[in-house]
Amino acid sequence: MPAGSAVTKTLWQYSRELPEDTMEFLKGIASDYCKVKNCVYERYSGIKNLNRLTPVYDILTQMRHCGLREQLNLPAVYYELAIADAVADIKGSWGAVRNKIGSLITANENLSDSDRIYLRTVLKMNSVYAGILNRQEYEMPKNAEGLDIDVKRLNSYLCRLTRKYLIRPNAKSADSFRISPNGYSYKDGAMRIVCRIPRKRISIPLKDDRTFDRQIKVHIKENYVVLAVPVEAKVKKHADYTNTVYIHIGYQDMFTLSNENIYGKGLGDIVTPETERLAGKNSKRQRLRVLTRAEGEEKDLKRAGNIEVNNLGTVKYDRQKEKVRRRTETFINAEINRMLRTEKPGKVVITRPATIKNRPPSRSKAANRRLSRSFYGYIRERLAYKCLIHSIELTEINSRGTGFICSSCGAEGKRQGVTFTCENCGMKTTVPVNSAKNIQKKYEDGKNMKNWE
Repeated sequence: MPAGSAVTKTLWQYSRELPEDTMEFLKGIASDYCKVKNCVYERYSGIKNLNRLTPVYDILTQMRHCGLREQLNLPAVYYELAIADAVADIKGSWGAVRNKIGSLITANENLSDSDRIYLRTVLKMNSVYAGILNRQEYEMPKNAEGLDIDVKRLNSYLCRLTRKYLIRPNAKSADSFRISPNGYSYKDGAMRIVCRIPRKRISIPLKDDRTFDRQIKVHIKENYVVLAVPVEAKVKKHADYTNTVYIHIGYQDMFTLSNENIYGKGLGDIVTPETERLAGKNSKRQRLRVLTRAEGEEKDLKRAGNIEVNNLGTVKYDRQKEKVRRRTETFINAEINRMLRTEKPGKVVITRPATIKNRPPSRSKAANRRLSRSFYGYIRERLAYKCLIHSIELTEINSRGTGFICSSCGAEGKRQGVTFTCENCGMKTTVPVNSAKNIQKKYEDGKNMKNWE
């Protein structure tokens, strides 16, 4: 992406502690917002409406006159955004279906090349795809004219896969809503949002004095709200960022480079204690749930209710979990920034994430717990974003051959804990360092091979 262009990122803004009546109002708006979305899902997520999702204005017009907004007494600044959100979700579910069917078409050995051309062409054309699903007449795509195919069989195949994988969205959690710029204003350090009563606004005091003029998503917490604000960040170009760095992403130490520099050292010391704490807490809570069911079956409903109220609440549990998560994410972002400032990369090379199919089986429940709560996905997401805004090229290569092979001689070595030993050449190092050096070797070998070709 050229320098000077912009990418979107999310800023978070926190409110002060809010009174109970304000929280009730916000929860009511979020609940009605959820109802509107579910109504749109029910009306427009079926196959009959596939060809009506674009433009969204047609659905907005229909929903304005259906009487739901008057029934809920929901201001238009919330109502219309709920409709737009729901339509976007429906489009996303159709996109997921197309991607799934596309992968199945590629994997189906019983399909000819002509069959695949027809099916892939149909998936790209809403009007044709909708006509096939609804058993209506449609115009044969030009790309498919003259192909030696059984159209009836292929259309049935397409309908069958769509029925199997199309999922209707469902808004279950009523803990957030969006609001447009004409739905809020600022005064005396507070954001004032539109109320159900005309010409009246609800005040939400904020912890900082930042103001915005764009759509904002309001996340409702226990006694405060968090505002998610999309803003544009300019892409930067650094003249001195010219190096190529090869990174092994690990659990204990976040980044180990082929030059043996380490960033995010001790990440596992932050994540592991919290993982074990949650495992113990969840185990105790599960035993209490079993006891609650047993008491209920024996008709001691009072005791079962006491266990439910006093031992199985989620407020403190969620608060502690969120606190550790935020601290961990702050640490990760700080270490990525430090790595970029120190190494000054023009290119970053990492391995693609291992799929479940290719991942070696875990040997213990503790290892499975650590894997399930690892921050690998978040680390990759933040690294990709920061590379984007700093004009750094991010390259992913296959991880095959970067784990058990000696980076010095190419023989298979032994891994014992974090130690890597090669009996062939006598090299002894750590597993992350060996992997990072293998990443460098594999990337350079592949690059040289392409140049040779």
